[in-house]
Amino acid sequence: MNATSPERRILELLAFLYGPQEANRVGSALCEKLETFRREGARRIAPSPEGLPSEREAFLIAYGDQLRVPKQVPLRALKGFLDRWIGDAIPGLHLLPFFPYSSDDGFAVIDYKSVHPRLGSWADVEALARSRTLMVDVVLNHVSSRHPWVEAFRRGERPYRDYFLVVDPHTDLSGIVRPRATPLLTPLDTAGGTRHLWTTFGPDQIDLNYRNPQVLLEMLDVMLLYVARGARVLRLDAVAYLWKEPGTPCVHRPQTHALVKLFRAVLDLVAPGVRLITETNVPHRENVSYFGEGDEAHLVYNFALPPLVLHAFHTGCAHRLTQWTQTLWEGIPQGCTFLNFLASHDGIGLLPVQKILPDREIEELVRRTQEHGGLVSYRTGPKGMQEPYELNITYYDALNDPNDPDDERDVRRFLATHALMLSLAGVPALYFHSLVASRNCRRCVEETGHPRAIHRERIPLSRLEAELNAEGSRRARVFRGLLRLLNRRRAHPAFHPLGKQRVLDVDGDGEGGGDVFALVREAPDGSEALLALVDVSGRSRTLRIPANGLPSHAVVWRDALGDEGEAFRVQDGALRVPLEGYQARWLLPGAPGVPGARASSRSEG
Repeated sequence: MNATSPERRILELLAFLYGPQEANRVGSALCEKLETFRREGARRIAPSPEGLPSEREAFLIAYGDQLRVPKQVPLRALKGFLDRWIGDAIPGLHLLPFFPYSSDDGFAVIDYKSVHPRLGSWADVEALARSRTLMVDVVLNHVSSRHPWVEAFRRGERPYRDYFLVVDPHTDLSGIVRPRATPLLTPLDTAGGTRHLWTTFGPDQIDLNYRNPQVLLEMLDVMLLYVARGARVLRLDAVAYLWKEPGTPCVHRPQTHALVKLFRAVLDLVAPGVRLITETNVPHRENVSYFGEGDEAHLVYNFALPPLVLHAFHTGCAHRLTQWTQTLWEGIPQGCTFLNFLASHDGIGLLPVQKILPDREIEELVRRTQEHGGLVSYRTGPKGMQEPYELNITYYDALNDPNDPDDERDVRRFLATHALMLSLAGVPALYFHSLVASRNCRRCVEETGHPRAIHRERIPLSRLEAELNAEGSRRARVFRGLLRLLNRRRAHPAFHPLGKQRVLDVDGDGEGGGDVFALVREAPDGSEALLALVDVSGRSRTLRIPANGLPSHAVVWRDALGDEGEAFRVQDGALRVPLEGYQARWLLPGAPGVPGARASSRSEG
């Protein structure tokens, strides 16, 4: 990472963005904001949880009104559920937008600085922040068409005339990279006549103009407010599109990266315990560019993971996933890591695997999604053609065919996908609907008209708790299975987000086929090594793993996920391990009941 002081980095970045003269003016205004934050905001910051990042860290992704409880404040209902049902198993919460909004379930923000009165108050948000590591969204790229800044723009008021991008509709915008198929420009009636505004994500989300440094100062105010209210992770929503220059693709511009570096430098200066995560649902190499040289995001979403895991379990072959994982950490700066996830409030993005999976295999993911009752969202591609952008479906139904249900098989397969995700280096995150094994909500789509509503259902708490209490129900089995995995994971330093990771090429019974995903994990200090195995095929067999590929010279191995007393031995130069269909094992050196944490290790990065 650049050793330059945060103050100097800030001035250099402002000069790059706005020129030396303007940088001095903007820098002075920013200094005043930071001094005010130090006096009034920083004193409200609770100490950061100790030991972060660590193997104990994980996030739940949830809406503020995820649970419906009559006559109860939704944010309090959510906190109550987390405290009663989840406890320490998932100590972090990504609280999806809780602001007043006009569409997109919160991402068309009307007021950045208020909590939607239907959800609760800032006191409720702060209560969550005191009990969880809180991640909140900074919706940087756009505001609602009903935001006061837009209304002021309509009236021609200063300084809001330059808060948005006005574009001549005859401008050639054919080279712009977009995640949507809607028109890029949206006409807006104003006191000065019709103006065409840049709208990357649709007509209700008006893009902000970061060429105007006042917009930057406004959004830094928003970020610092969230930190003062208890946020410990700031999720930079749609950050790849911040800086627009007609004649360029208008994505991943050098100025965009400079803005992320600037946000990081500001936090390093006044809130060094707060981390940034970038949301860039784009091809993998472009996604990881937001680590910078260790001076941009602390974390980036591992966007290629959800479709690759889905592909592995659909085909019964982990070959593509294994190949990709072998190169996953190449060039990643020290101290940076991934947020690993399989599902979120958004769909399963297809852009991240464009250069990893062949087109025919992406088309197969689309076909299966539609067969399983899901929907597909499209975007306008580089040549003006519509192409699949994301799969709208719950992960449970994406994985398991609702037309061919088998609860025993389906639950086992679903848990196996999450055991695989939890094995990887990085910080894990689970979407609420994955935690409770939700199915597609077609009624939600019919009521809203939005494809993403299919996996955004708000659930009555009484119904959910009844199902979780029903022994043997789908929800109960998945919920308890996932909490068991998470609690077992927390106990092992080998799963530290910054620990080493090495992929093994494991053959089942000599037939090959790549139907087992195998991964060696090692704690950063070398105190523990672990071998993770996950079957993706549903076929039982005995694995033969050459001893020279193991992370320890131990002769006896135990399964952290298995029955007490179960052990496996190295014989004739190989470790033999029985593996049932869709089974996961986390193997540690040492006999059952005997800690193997200090076994000699030969794991690699």
